[in-house]
Amino acid sequence: MYIIIVGGGQVGYQLARALLAESHEALVIEKNAVVSQAIANELGSSTVMHGDGCEVSVLNEAGTSRADMLLAVTGDDEDNLVSCQIAKHQFGVSRTLARVRNPRYEALFHQLGVDVTVSSTSLILEHIEHEVPSHPLMHLMLIRDKGLEIVEVRIPSTAGSVGKKIGDLTIPPESIITLILRQEQNPIIPNPDTIIEAGDHLLAVTPSASETELRNILTGE
Repeated sequence: MYIIIVGGGQVGYQLARALLAESHEALVIEKNAVVSQAIANELGSSTVMHGDGCEVSVLNEAGTSRADMLLAVTGDDEDNLVSCQIAKHQFGVSRTLARVRNPRYEALFHQLGVDVTVSSTSLILEHIEHEVPSHPLMHLMLIRDKGLEIVEVRIPSTAGSVGKKIGDLTIPPESIITLILRQEQNPIIPNPDTIIEAGDHLLAVTPSASETELRNILTGE
């Protein structure tokens, strides 16, 4: 996948680093020249572009028309909204995600076409560090107007999915496993060859109607 990240702060940098580690193509757009150079030094010059991710010309130069996803994670809500809107409406990017510092803006972002909003980095960390209860599936977020949910699924040792590749599982067609949290490892962005292990916490996007089917496939014996 080709993923563009607007904003090269700690959130954007760590996202890029994780995506590159999983063999995805990632590009960070950062308007601060010093920050851009620091990312280039750490991750390579081909992974960062110095420019304003709110400008059509910059997004065009970044090849946004071929991007699978754009993540706008700057510290400015307005910039994040503009980047997502341009990506979706000008370049046809199918999936956009915006970091939102002020939770009051979330409803507006959804109304204006942003697919997913994350209210703060602390919210992400809270979910990662949250002790999952005995029930193997926990709701994390509802994607308004899309009929989709973000859920976390804990894989017990008895699950039939343990030891199998994600690509070999017959998960509901509109469900996507987006992230694997594995003890003492960095978060894993899965691909079809990723093997599920006992104790994994899987983050998935699924239609509400497919939730039970997804849970049974991932956690059933």
